[in-house]
Amino acid sequence: MDKLNTGMTDAQIRERLAGVRCFLLDMDGTFYLGDKLIDGSLDFLQALERTGRTARFLTNNSSKSADVYAKKLARMGVDEKYRDVISSGHAAAHYCMRTFPGKKCYLLGNPMLTEEMKRMGMTLTDEDADYVLVAFDTTLDYAKMCRVCDYIRAGKPYIATHPDYNCPTETGFIPDMGAIMAFIEASTGRKADVILGKPYRGIVDEALSRTGFALCEMAMVGDRLYTDVATGVNHGMTGILVLSGEATMADVEKSDVKPDLIFGKLADMIPYL
Repeated sequence: MDKLNTGMTDAQIRERLAGVRCFLLDMDGTFYLGDKLIDGSLDFLQALERTGRTARFLTNNSSKSADVYAKKLARMGVDEKYRDVISSGHAAAHYCMRTFPGKKCYLLGNPMLTEEMKRMGMTLTDEDADYVLVAFDTTLDYAKMCRVCDYIRAGKPYIATHPDYNCPTETGFIPDMGAIMAFIEASTGRKADVILGKPYRGIVDEALSRTGFALCEMAMVGDRLYTDVATGVNHGMTGILVLSGEATMADVEKSDVKPDLIFGKLADMIPYL
């Protein structure tokens, strides 16, 4: 631990965590990898129970609906009270309905996300869209990319769920939203007008409304510096990096984003709770 949290004593680490009542947990690379739990993840949730704390899962991955994530957590043995998943898709849908009331959206996204957006009240269309919402679409094909680029090139408002370049898996990484947005920018010359997921404020506001905790009572825990940790340190939460996914200590040394605390995995936090 001393090698990760340089210059901090065990007592100082415990003090830093003492005020945290709710841990916002990234999912892929933090709690599990693919369909495999990271060792000790369930033990971490049990330790939160013992110490009077709670957690919510908060994911940038908009390739699935929140219900799909909740069912996955259930299969992994996660108690029902922790299955209220906060996603960048939720944050984006709420933003779009507030900003473009009654307007039609072209959604670049998977079928399950499309159904979730409809249930939330969004009006989706393939033709004559008023704005575009781009999500992590693993059913992406060339026809879809042509259509979304046509809308964006025509000047339609362009909203994106999250900025991650890669999504961690059990065998490595697959291209994520950042890669899709890079394709769009190369073709259209436009960046997204608004991004809602980590590290941006939209998903923070979603977490505040869903949990009822203040920013100073929450910690954002994840395996990425530029999304997870940045969300914590840039918005008044404790930013905690776990080294179970994308980021390494070498990345920490090079990054402008500096975690408040660093652990190998979630379970390594247990002695300090």
